[in-house]
Amino acid sequence: MVWAVSLIFGIYPVYFLRRKGRVPQGKSYMHTTVLVDSGLYAIVRHPQYLAGILLNLGLMLISQHWLIVVLGAPAMILMYVDILNADQHEVEKFGDEYRRYMQTVPRVNFILGIFRAWQRGKPG
Repeated sequence: MVWAVSLIFGIYPVYFLRRKGRVPQGKSYMHTTVLVDSGLYAIVRHPQYLAGILLNLGLMLISQHWLIVVLGAPAMILMYVDILNADQHEVEKFGDEYRRYMQTVPRVNFILGIFRAWQRGKPG
């Protein structure tokens, strides 16, 4: 189940960023020119990092071997540190628009993200 969720968060952004991010012709989907804040990006800011974290968690749960935990836990921590760096990069790229986005959408907590998205869509 964890891997299935990981696949969604890992693969979906490849297509979605290319479609919504105004990626220049011939560039990678990562070279967006506009801030994408819809789809999965309305739930979490970093779905592909979340996919990597969930993939590691899934491996640890499946194997239940101490060596996999010893290797997987630091990998998850390093991914989170990279998320912090990615946020800084996006602030430099998109400025105040990204800062506002950071206040609305959590980094990787998709449960909180779903709740917040539901709250935003709920009639006031």
